[in-house]
Amino acid sequence: MNSINTMRIKTSLLILLCLFSASFLKAQSKMKDEHSTLKVLVLFNTVNGGTYKMAQEIAAGIEDFPGAKAVLKQVPRIKPLDNEAKQPFAAIPYAHINELPEYDAIAFGSAVHFGNMSADMRYFLDQSVSIWTSRKLEGKPSTVFMSAGSGAGREAAILSFWNTLAIHGMIIVPTGIMGTAEIDKTIPQGNTAFGASSLAGIPNSVRPSKGELHIARLQGYALAKAAKGYQLTGGNSGQTAIVSKDVEKASMIEAKLKELNIVLPKAPAPVGNYKPYRISGKQVFINQIALNNGKVDHPGLIEKEVTEEQAKLATRQTLLNVLAVLKEATGGDLDQVKQAVQLTGYFYTSAGYTKHAVLMNEASNLLVKIFGEKGMHTRATVGASSLPMNSAVEIQAVFELE
Repeated sequence: MNSINTMRIKTSLLILLCLFSASFLKAQSKMKDEHSTLKVLVLFNTVNGGTYKMAQEIAAGIEDFPGAKAVLKQVPRIKPLDNEAKQPFAAIPYAHINELPEYDAIAFGSAVHFGNMSADMRYFLDQSVSIWTSRKLEGKPSTVFMSAGSGAGREAAILSFWNTLAIHGMIIVPTGIMGTAEIDKTIPQGNTAFGASSLAGIPNSVRPSKGELHIARLQGYALAKAAKGYQLTGGNSGQTAIVSKDVEKASMIEAKLKELNIVLPKAPAPVGNYKPYRISGKQVFINQIALNNGKVDHPGLIEKEVTEEQAKLATRQTLLNVLAVLKEATGGDLDQVKQAVQLTGYFYTSAGYTKHAVLMNEASNLLVKIFGEKGMHTRATVGASSLPMNSAVEIQAVFELE
């Protein structure tokens, strides 16, 4: 009897050991898979779509490499593009400058503009000073691809692009002569030894050509291969820990929000064919209502369905929404705000209502509490017979960026 019990105990222990081992191996395999996954950004700026087609092929080459995932994003535009909503690249999201360090490697694509990158790309990269001083891109692989109308200046444009990447300490992956033996040499090809490019302005010719796309795909694969080496060597994780203590500057506005016990909401998504903000030059324009988690706070006519105190709460929520969108517009860095310029408050009121300024003080006072002197602004208040989604408040805001 004792021997039977002993056998049962041993069998039970053996089963438990097998189950534990299987779970451990599964978890270990999952951790390994997660670590081996490469996330590579393909960041581009395009007007007529040529650079976008090159970006797609770069992304395809990246994903040809085992375990690599390409993420396509656009650079925000300084000036709106006519009929952008009808373009094939309209659904590609815009990038934020502060997300660049999240990737294992980055491919940069732009049209050639007077032997340089486009103004949109230049303005975007000019916002990367805090990333540079904290060395967050140091050692990460990068590559450049471009689209040139006549082809003039494409090599100079790629090399000028390299200057910025070198300042960040990024590893630059050129194309060399990869794939040149396999392309059709009977037609003009825009490719260079520095990076793939397309001769977009060649008449009676489909561009990018098959040869230009072929080189772009090989370039994407080469970038992913370099990113794997970066990942296996641990990237710059050791440096980041040192830099975060000694170099990286803490956000003053984030510290102020924490001091005031304010948590900004998630920026409301557009519910129509428009953008939550628009940057023109160094000014950002924002419009928001009192949305809170998809619903309007304290909706209705002020003094009839909404009390004065409720209207103040709705005004506060509206301003927090404005700030959430502003944070998105600055790439997550509210210290990039140089000055609040103008607030215009719209209030759902009956004819003859006169306390608009009292309600608007809720937004003005909070803005100054957060930004100090930078938060001082000009102001207007307007009574409205109705507002979107029956909101009691709408605020239009203009800020100037550094």
